[in-house]
Amino acid sequence: MLQEDCKYTKCYCEENVWWMCHNLSNEKTGDKISDADVIFISNEIRAVPIWCQRSASNAAAPVVWDYHAILAVKRSSGATIYDLDTRLPFPCSFTEYSSQSFQSDDMLKPQYHRKFRIVKAEDFLMHFASDRSHMLKEDGEWMSPPPTYPPILSNSSSNNLQSFISMNCSDTPVWLGEVLTLQQLNHRYSTDLYTQIH
Repeated sequence: MLQEDCKYTKCYCEENVWWMCHNLSNEKTGDKISDADVIFISNEIRAVPIWCQRSASNAAAPVVWDYHAILAVKRSSGATIYDLDTRLPFPCSFTEYSSQSFQSDDMLKPQYHRKFRIVKAEDFLMHFASDRSHMLKEDGEWMSPPPTYPPILSNSSSNNLQSFISMNCSDTPVWLGEVLTLQQLNHRYSTDLYTQIH
């Protein structure tokens, strides 16, 4: 999947990732959507520092997002991350992406520790929906201009974005996946471990 083939709208990472999943579902060769996961990054206070983001004031500074979404594709050589907002290569090995973008929770106050919701890309493609209302100010103006294409809807919902952003693990449908800590995420997608398993 080439970066120039991906739809991109600034501040709509969840939709950018949905379209990457859509691209994977139509791939005739190469990566398969069954080998991909969508990763939502957030926490209880909706403030997660992520480094190497293009919107950062400088290359060494983190951006504190309320949430972010990226795509992970699992391969025999290790997982690869697709993030259209990063300064890192596209795609980027999980090991490099995690070490550069997430660094360590040890350097952060506990309330800023990142959590990660892992959703199978096939499930995300089928169930995700957003009416973009989270991007509207009280006066009806957009915080950031929306994509030019219509909002993404599912058969069962017109807006369930908040369910993906939430890091609450209780009473969630199976298709919302599971929530991991940074340590668990690194263990799940580390090159060495994945290569050993496969």
